[in-house]
Amino acid sequence: MAIKPPVLMNAVPPYGHVIANEKWRSSVLVQSLKGTGSVKIIFEEELGVVDFYLSNKSCILYVSETDIVAGNNYKRKLVRFRNANSSLQGIVLVEKTQLSEQYFSAMQKFVVFELGLTLLPVASQLEASQLLTQIVHGESKDNPFRRRSVSWLLDPLIMSLVQQIPGVGKVKAMALLQHYSSIHQLCNAGTHELEHIVGQATAQHIRNFFHDPLV
Repeated sequence: MAIKPPVLMNAVPPYGHVIANEKWRSSVLVQSLKGTGSVKIIFEEELGVVDFYLSNKSCILYVSETDIVAGNNYKRKLVRFRNANSSLQGIVLVEKTQLSEQYFSAMQKFVVFELGLTLLPVASQLEASQLLTQIVHGESKDNPFRRRSVSWLLDPLIMSLVQQIPGVGKVKAMALLQHYSSIHQLCNAGTHELEHIVGQATAQHIRNFFHDPLV
């Protein structure tokens, strides 16, 4: 029997649309996306390991609280995506809750340090839907996080994500978001460059958070 490839398409839906894996049809995440009225959803059964394709050449691989607690099955899913050499940018959304928090550090190491993928923690499917809406409707259609508007700087969800970095409070988060137009730019910033904005200690915390969670 022929084995289906783990990623069957490198789809880029029209702007303002999301292609969702059929298994998400009745989920809180999808219902919340529908509720905004600003994101149109196309369901597809043959998405392989990908959960959502977004209109900015990115795709989402979702790891739920249950996935993390249950064991290492989610690792196979992420490795299959990485090995598929997808031309799309893979973003791993992870449910970081009281139940899954004890496993988060090890997972962060695996996703960021070993696989080299982008990881963004969310508290729930509802928060994930808000983040997906922001990505789909970013001011730049080419990069999901390039937004220089005041709404980007003051967005409570983005601020919350940045403030999860050790040593980064609201003031430093604002300074970082004013300097970097994307989460990915922040992730790839050098320590020396960051030192000029937040100081030496916090700059090292930022580098460790994104690149070496064991430290």
